Amino acid sequence: MFARFVSLSSTVLLLSACSSGPISHKNTAGFSEEGGASYYADKYHGRTTASGEPFNQNAMTAAHKRLPFGTQVRVTNLDNEKSVIVRVNDRGPFVRGRVIDLSKTAFQRIANTRAGVVDVKVTVMGH
Repeated sequence: MFARFVSLSSTVLLLSACSSGPISHKNTAGFSEEGGASYYADKYHGRTTASGEPFNQNAMTAAHKRLPFGTQVRVTNLDNEKSVIVRVNDRGPFVRGRVIDLSKTAFQRIANTRAGVVDVKVTVMGH
């Protein structure tokens, strides 16, 4: 019985440590991650984002799974070192290996859209 309790407690602790819930503003200092970046298809222009504002392909915005809305992040293309600063205003991407979705304008500042997905480093600048 005790072994079962310890096993269950360990599982709960492990799952809570791997939580993919939102990050609070106070926990974003020093946050960075690497992974894939893509951009929104044109069909999303004008649609409402998770923050409630309309999506604008020409704005310097992005979708991130966990960072608070309004967080400013630097996105750096790891292949060419070009970077752009964007504001998180939506949730996503929901594709394995991708860490951020950029507006088309933001993506074009760091890569050619024909690339589709590029490896980036995302670093929190502020909120």
